[in-house]
Amino acid sequence: MGKEILMKTARLKEWTYEEFMSLPEGGPFRTEIIDGELCMTPSPNTRHQEISLILSLAIGNWLGKSPSGKLFIAPYDVVFSKDPLQVAEPDLIFVSKEHLSIITEKNIQGSPDLLVEILSPSTESSDRRVKHSLYERFGVLEYWIVDPESQTLQVFRLVDGRYPAPLEYGKSDLLESPLFPGLSLALSEVFPS
Repeated sequence: MGKEILMKTARLKEWTYEEFMSLPEGGPFRTEIIDGELCMTPSPNTRHQEISLILSLAIGNWLGKSPSGKLFIAPYDVVFSKDPLQVAEPDLIFVSKEHLSIITEKNIQGSPDLLVEILSPSTESSDRRVKHSLYERFGVLEYWIVDPESQTLQVFRLVDGRYPAPLEYGKSDLLESPLFPGLSLALSEVFPS
C-alpha cells in the first residue's frame, strides 16, 4: 500500500471564510484551514473508513434510543472562528441538544461536544498536535484519537480549559462517555481482526 502524503500550500495569506466557502466541494482531498494554513489530505484508507462506520453506527444507534444530540460524519466542516479562520474536518462530530444552535445549513459554527479523529499515516502528527491544540483552545469537551495501528483509543476530556493526560483504552476495553450515558462500546468491535 502506498504511503499517504500530506499536502500543504504555502502560507501566503490569511484565508477568509468567504474564500474558503468558494472552494469546490468534494474532490479527492479533505480541506482544512488551521492557524491560517490551508491543509489538504488525500481521502482516508479502507481501515479508517471501516472504523468510522463502526463508531458512527454504534453512537447513531444509541442516539436513536436516547436522542440527546446530533452526530455527523466527514466530510463536514467545523468552523471554530471566522477571523482568523479556523476550520477543521473531523471524522466524527457530536453536538448535544444544548448546543444545536451551532449547526447551520452549510456547516457547524462553534465548538461541538465531541470530535473524533481516526489516525492515518498522513494525519497522525496533525491530529496529535495541531488539532489537539485547536480543539483544546476552542473548548471541545471531548476529543477521541483512534489509532488503527495500535488498536487503541485515547479520550481527552476538558478540565478547566485544558486536556489533561488522556484516558487510554485498548482492544479488550469498554469505552464509556458522560456524553452517552449507558453506552458501553466494546473496542473489540471497533478494531475487528
